[in-house]
This record gives sequence, structure tokens and C-alpha cells, in this order.
Amino acid sequence: MPTYIALLRAVNVGGTGKLAMAELKAICKAAGFADVQTYIASGNVVFESMLTATQVKAALEQWLHAYAGKPVGVIVRSHAEMTAVLNASPFAKSAPSRTAAIFLDKPPPADALEHVAGRKNEDIRLGSREIYVHYPEGIGMSKLRIPAATSGTARNMNTVAKLVEIAAKR
Repeated sequence: MPTYIALLRAVNVGGTGKLAMAELKAICKAAGFADVQTYIASGNVVFESMLTATQVKAALEQWLHAYAGKPVGVIVRSHAEMTAVLNASPFAKSAPSRTAAIFLDKPPPADALEHVAGRKNEDIRLGSREIYVHYPEGIGMSKLRIPAATSGTARNMNTVAKLVEIAAKR
């Protein structure tokens, strides 16, 4: 059975979007997903399903909307796709806690870097359906705004590596 990794947008950030990982796990099981495992309280979940990635996304978004009463964005990657994201990082030699992949549903526009604002010394590269960013001073110190990334969700490379590891154990 295919293994998927779902990344929720805006979960447990500030005072909004609160969703206990036990609830997320229960929602995934109710949606028919198998061998469900969450990772840290920021909306990461690994599971198996016979559905396509598109069907997984639609089902999970529907269940989360019913639970939260508002839309919750979800990005879905297969284990192979997430492994490719990790392996394709142009910043593999940089500290993984200071490097992030911003996951998108579709490829970033070719002109995405032309519209970036608040850039100081961050290095940005476009991926296939990701935008990679290296934050030399740390993510929390950055004022970077990437309009092409507003519908995406970011994970640092430590998290990406751990999700790949969890998915590989299936």
C-alpha cells in the first residue's frame, strides 16, 4: 500500500489553527488511512492509503474542514517524492535547522524570485514543487516574504529527514 506524508498548513501557529496530534491521527483513521503516525505538533502525518495523492488530499481536507469548521490546507507527498525533496536540497551542506523546503501543490512560477521582499542574506532556490530557503541567521530572524509561497507550508530539513525516515520504516 502506498505511503503518504501529509503536511498541514497553519497548524498550532499563534493562537489559531490548534489541532492536537491525537485528533489529527483520529481524523486520518476515520478517513480510512492505515498505519497513521504523527510527528511533532506542527501538522505532520505519515500513513498508508490505496487512494491517489490527489484523492488523499481531497479526503483529508474534507475531514479537516468538517472538524475545524474552516478550510485547512494540506500538501501531500509520497515517500519517494519526500525523499527526492530531501536529496534535491541545494543547501545540503548547511545546518538543516536553518534550511527549509516550502511545499507547494504545483511548481513555483519561473519568476517567483523576482517578487521576493524583505530579503537580507537568505539564499532561495526553486525546486519542482518546492521553494528551498537557507536562513543563515535562522528562520526566526528573517523578514523574508515570498508571494509564490503563500499557499504552501514550510518544514525545516530536520523535519523532512525525520518524515522520510518514518515513511521508510513501513
